[in-house]
Amino acid sequence: MKLAIRFIVCLVLVFSAAFLGSLFTRNAVSDWYANLNKPVFTPPNWLFGPVWTGLYVLMALSAALVWSKGLDKPAVRIALALFVVQLILNGLWTPLFFGLKMPLVAFVEIVLLWIAIVLTVAAFARVATIAALLLLPYILWTSFAAVLNFSIWLLNR
Repeated sequence: MKLAIRFIVCLVLVFSAAFLGSLFTRNAVSDWYANLNKPVFTPPNWLFGPVWTGLYVLMALSAALVWSKGLDKPAVRIALALFVVQLILNGLWTPLFFGLKMPLVAFVEIVLLWIAIVLTVAAFARVATIAALLLLPYILWTSFAAVLNFSIWLLNR
């Protein structure tokens, strides 16, 4: 299978997870989230969509590059399994934070997500260095999101 087809499959997978998560933000952003106390470094709401879109494209490309090394290789299967785990954790954060309105639980979950991303990056590095490098913006944004999540919890306890 060509890299382009793998990339499209990965895009569908990643954006499906994103879409499911977005179902929980629609009402909560304009209502619950708008009324929370937020730290001064909170980005404007309009920034989250473009940032996540770019990150999801990089994630899909990264996974496609690893997949292109062959599913017959144990390192590829392990790396992609870790990718799926972190993608599931990524998808769970939004329902916890926006759907259930539980910033502390969402913070614990984003720490688990961060660990899963680090493990994924390490596994991807063993297969394709460029694939691991493509995930660095994702780990940086998730680090920022974790700090933001924790700060929101602190300001609204």
